[in-house]
Amino acid sequence: MSPSTPPTKPALRKQLHQRRDNLAVDFRREASLSICKHIQDWEIFKDAQVIQTYLPMRSEVDLTPLLEEHPLKQWVIPRILPEGRMAFQSYDPERLVRHPFGMLEPAPDLPTVAPGSIGLALVPGLAFDRHGWRLGYGGGFFDRFLSQFKGVSLGVTFNVLFLDSLPHDTHDIPIKYVVTEMRLIVVGQN
Repeated sequence: MSPSTPPTKPALRKQLHQRRDNLAVDFRREASLSICKHIQDWEIFKDAQVIQTYLPMRSEVDLTPLLEEHPLKQWVIPRILPEGRMAFQSYDPERLVRHPFGMLEPAPDLPTVAPGSIGLALVPGLAFDRHGWRLGYGGGFFDRFLSQFKGVSLGVTFNVLFLDSLPHDTHDIPIKYVVTEMRLIVVGQN
């Protein structure tokens, strides 16, 4: 690959995973707390009743302090289904199971929440850009969800992974806002 050829999505994923994994544990913890503070100070979050979030795996931004500090919100967590889709289920910290991909997810018998009732989606990703494009992990789970989602989407990432631009395909769905430890930003064409 020549220096002028942009990296493929798989090559970029590998590079950005390494960048995120190389962030110091203490930095990730403090940055995650700053991100949580930006979110909880945001009017859209304050007004949201049903919020989709994720439970972190590996070196992802950790949003669990939000769940602990705002127990009156209805938190929903995705559960991966065999056909490449996600079900959204009520969050119960005592009823989590480990998915083969490595993340914790709700036990299958917890109540399912209709995606249409979700007002705010806190969307994980490896990286986001200034146009709202997201580089995920390659499974398309969140793109399928976002293609039908009518609420507000907020991409969650560390500032070092908020880029000027990312490659994207016709099936990719941009998000509306991005939050990093530095700030919460309106992105794309909203």
